[in-house]
Amino acid sequence: MLDNESHQPTILVGVTGCIAAYKSCELVRALQNAGARVKVVMTEHGSRFVTPATFKALTREPVALQLFDDPNAPIHHISLAREADVFVIAPATANVINKLAAGVADDLLTTTALATQAPLLVAPAMNNHMWRDQTVQDSLRTLRQRGVSIIEPESGYLACGDVGEGRLASIEQIARAALAELNRARDLVGQRILVTAGPTREPLDPVRFISSPSSGLTGYAIAEEAARRGAEVTLVSGPVSLPDPFDVTVVRVQTAQEMFEAASWSFPQSTAAIFTAAVADFRPESRANQKLKKGIDTASDGSLTIAMVPNIDILATLAADKGDTFVVGFAAETRDVVAAGQGKLVSKHADMIVANDVSDPTLGFASKHNQVWFISADEVEQTEVITKGELARLLLDKVALQITR
Repeated sequence: MLDNESHQPTILVGVTGCIAAYKSCELVRALQNAGARVKVVMTEHGSRFVTPATFKALTREPVALQLFDDPNAPIHHISLAREADVFVIAPATANVINKLAAGVADDLLTTTALATQAPLLVAPAMNNHMWRDQTVQDSLRTLRQRGVSIIEPESGYLACGDVGEGRLASIEQIARAALAELNRARDLVGQRILVTAGPTREPLDPVRFISSPSSGLTGYAIAEEAARRGAEVTLVSGPVSLPDPFDVTVVRVQTAQEMFEAASWSFPQSTAAIFTAAVADFRPESRANQKLKKGIDTASDGSLTIAMVPNIDILATLAADKGDTFVVGFAAETRDVVAAGQGKLVSKHADMIVANDVSDPTLGFASKHNQVWFISADEVEQTEVITKGELARLLLDKVALQITR
């Protein structure tokens, strides 16, 4: 059964064109019996195996089939995407799996899958030769790397008469996976989380500044993931070109001092604070009122000397008086990554440091991927090369264990 039943969550079940579609009726009933509200979205081929009327009778909800079949929802895939707390596609054909991996969105089911921020689970069902096809396996690998959960098919007698892998996993297994994901996806309900993200800019003059190449992708992914899991999230963001994450309060700042002041407002009320921002350690002692120019502001040899002073250490300053707030800091290093992270764990008064090696130009700054070490007083855990979305999920799994005890 589901936790926190004061709110009935919604599971969206996707049904595609496979003989195993009839088993989706059993899946709908199993999820309903566990306390979930279930809605169904079908492909046109899926409706050839089980009619929408069957699912409408089971769910007592309209069945989504065409992109424009709901006159009250002109952007139907967006409304479905937002309703879903979990989206499970069972059965998922080879065609749909390949389209999802390639980002093809040519019907209501695939456009909804592309638009949703809900956890996505895929339960394949197909002929054993299709299952083993390299294209299908490559697509499944791509989906896994993006954080999609694949519920592996079973081996056995197939509808076509062959025997082998490709039979839809048991309804009990699919339902358990969906319900577990649903509980995980709501594990931060009632929590307040502060996230800092992006770079800061320290102005030299009206047109120049000192900054870093941080894109803000990691912090934004963490904020979005936390909000999706039910937390009340405040994101204090330096200057980036990213849109505001859905259902997140965003405070935009420029300088380290502005970021400190904004974070100071939210920190005392936060159950967890995650400092991903690449804050400038130094700022010019003074800011020129006019653009600095050669021959006017430079020395006789053309050089320019700028006195620098340290910025406030936002993480260390706030964490020194953290009380019960669980504090996570990020450490971008170019050498001795683990040792540096362990040192910062103590000096910054953090409960966890997420350290990474930014000397690799393909990882970290401005990349969609990273490889990190989760460093705490008890352990050091290294990840593989993962997407920043997957990093957000892994980190918040760990944070949730600490703040929801």
